[in-house]
Amino acid sequence: MSDRILAIDFGTSNSAAAVLMEGALRRLPIEVGSETLPTAVFFDADTGAMRIGEAAAAALIEGEDGRYMRALKSVLGTALFHEKRLIGGKRRTLAEIVTAFIVAVKQRAEAQLGGEVCRVLSGRPVHFHSSDPERDAQAEADLRGCYEAAGFTEVGFMFEPEAAARASLGRERRGELGLIVDIGGGTSDFTVFRAEADRLEVLASHGIRLGGTDFDREVSLLHAMPLLGHGGQLKREMGAGVLPMPVSIFVDLATWAKIPFLYAPDVRRSVAQMQRSAVEPRPLARLASVLEDELGHELAFAVERGKIAANGRGAGIAAINMTMIERALSAEISPASLALALSKPREMLAQAARETLDMAGVQAEQITAVILVGGSSLMTMVGEVARDLCPDARIEMSDAFTAVVDGLALATGDAARR
Repeated sequence: MSDRILAIDFGTSNSAAAVLMEGALRRLPIEVGSETLPTAVFFDADTGAMRIGEAAAAALIEGEDGRYMRALKSVLGTALFHEKRLIGGKRRTLAEIVTAFIVAVKQRAEAQLGGEVCRVLSGRPVHFHSSDPERDAQAEADLRGCYEAAGFTEVGFMFEPEAAARASLGRERRGELGLIVDIGGGTSDFTVFRAEADRLEVLASHGIRLGGTDFDREVSLLHAMPLLGHGGQLKREMGAGVLPMPVSIFVDLATWAKIPFLYAPDVRRSVAQMQRSAVEPRPLARLASVLEDELGHELAFAVERGKIAANGRGAGIAAINMTMIERALSAEISPASLALALSKPREMLAQAARETLDMAGVQAEQITAVILVGGSSLMTMVGEVARDLCPDARIEMSDAFTAVVDGLALATGDAARR
């Protein structure tokens, strides 16, 4: 058995693994041809066999019969994580699914390393759940339990933005006072650090439950969901007048982690009732089609692509392609409408970043570098928030998808010496 420590960044949208070998960082290609693995699974309807990563997405895109799931990390710390559901012809918990995913990552890493690895250093957000210490502690306990069930006998955790800060020390940062802004799929984390040569001092870390999947939800609710009935009206069963359309089903359909649970018969019956009572039945007919044909994830991917197309300086009018639901159906999305959809998340990010500086006892003008980390940091508004908060600082883009796992691997050198 090797005494090597495996670093794993188990992310909401993507995961990665790395090790420190003779003092050198080595990322492990746990996906074919890639150093990152989409955190997604697909269960075949007939065999119950599980596929992960790009293979899971391919099964969904090719229309295979089965259940696709993404953003599993966001369910840590909730009762849903331990509830048994019928998935792939078998009753399973999400805890069992996450464990199976980690087992696959472990096996792929071990195949690269040529031996068993039983020690792991995992990243974790500063807060899995904002302002809920009990649920936050439960989320870490849930994730620890999955690592242990996957065969790891020693499990350690490090805050993801602190790992990213450690990864940044490879550059010349003597005397640097920096701010890490790590925007992942499900959480946003911040660390203020001071760098002296190869030594890192963490002054404060903070985080909120907000990430790229939340951005997708807001974009979907403003652009795509109105074409499925969101914002519509229902006729009263008795008497004159109308009622507002219930919101919850649209919020769930726009939320990656909740999509698989909308295909239950009772949800479909509820939508059929809404369709009969709708002032405008056609959008509800589209919603019924999404549930009947299990198109929720295809729609979510289309929203994500539309979000990306409308992002960035110079971006023009784009579209969310909804032709999987109805011929020629699409929702226009522009930089302006994207900014409107993300106005609340933008303010939440700005407030959390300001709170981190306050926790560190640092003024914004003292920050010399803001380092952007995480796939969702590629959204233009994240850089704008950083520039507005720290106008005198350099804005740097790290290796968006691997900075955390790099820092974790580097930190295993300290853990191995203890």
